[in-house]
Amino acid sequence: MKKKNFITIGTFDGVHTGHRFLFGRLEALAAQYRQKPLILYFPLPPKTLLSSDPEMTVLTMPQEKKILLKKSGTPALVLEFAKCRNLSPKQFFNLLLSHYNMGGLLVGADFAFAKGRQGSVDFLRAQCAQHHIPFEVASFSKTGTEKISSSLIRKILASGDIPRANLLLGRPYELTGRVIKGHQLGRKLGFPTANLDTGIYKILPLGVFAVKVRVGRKYYDGFCNIGFRPTVNTLNTKLPLVEVNIFDFKQSIYGREITIWFAEKLRNETKFNGLEALVSQLKQDRKEARKILKHFPGSFSSSI
Repeated sequence: MKKKNFITIGTFDGVHTGHRFLFGRLEALAAQYRQKPLILYFPLPPKTLLSSDPEMTVLTMPQEKKILLKKSGTPALVLEFAKCRNLSPKQFFNLLLSHYNMGGLLVGADFAFAKGRQGSVDFLRAQCAQHHIPFEVASFSKTGTEKISSSLIRKILASGDIPRANLLLGRPYELTGRVIKGHQLGRKLGFPTANLDTGIYKILPLGVFAVKVRVGRKYYDGFCNIGFRPTVNTLNTKLPLVEVNIFDFKQSIYGREITIWFAEKLRNETKFNGLEALVSQLKQDRKEARKILKHFPGSFSSSI
């Protein structure tokens, strides 16, 4: 007889330490009931897909999430939002039984599902009891008195506390983008930058940051400015520009994908009184970034 799946369901944006605690509990329950653990996940948060302002709402893009879930070691399958968004709670539950061979269910206390989020934890508990299926509501992982959650990490990133965000994520926050043509002002100032197109969904913390950069298979130190260029404002967009200065690097990489990992915020983006003052600050940023990155991991083999 085919083994049943002990399932957990969610968006798992960030695949953070709280999520990994949940996956550990899922593995334990699956072993206890002699079932297989299975994560069902949405590649993008339903809130983002339904929002009229979806820009910068996501911690992990679908490909990044897929790799992080694979690294967790627990089997995971994509749950397509379009196929289940209009299902009633009962229809959704039946889908889990018939299509995903559910034999047990683990969810968080704030879990809601089905059309209009009508499905509640109480509904699931009653349905599982009716079908003689083990059901558990997971306790939240906490940092101090706060629940470790994707929304908390988003707030911490916005505040600029990169080390704390990295701690809760369980890894450095990362950003992948394709290098596009810019105005080449940085090159004229002696600080050539790679301008990144990261799409509209990925959260971009604002400011100047010390970053590790991967180009191909090689890693470099650098700093990154994310903002609206207040000193030389050439932007006409609601999304900030991502500019990365890669130290000791002279290759042309237009059209290539690169990844950066955030170590620490150096400062807020500032409007300077002329280009001379800006260049002076950039030299200081580079010096400070080099100092910080001496104590930062040299490579990230598990990432995209």
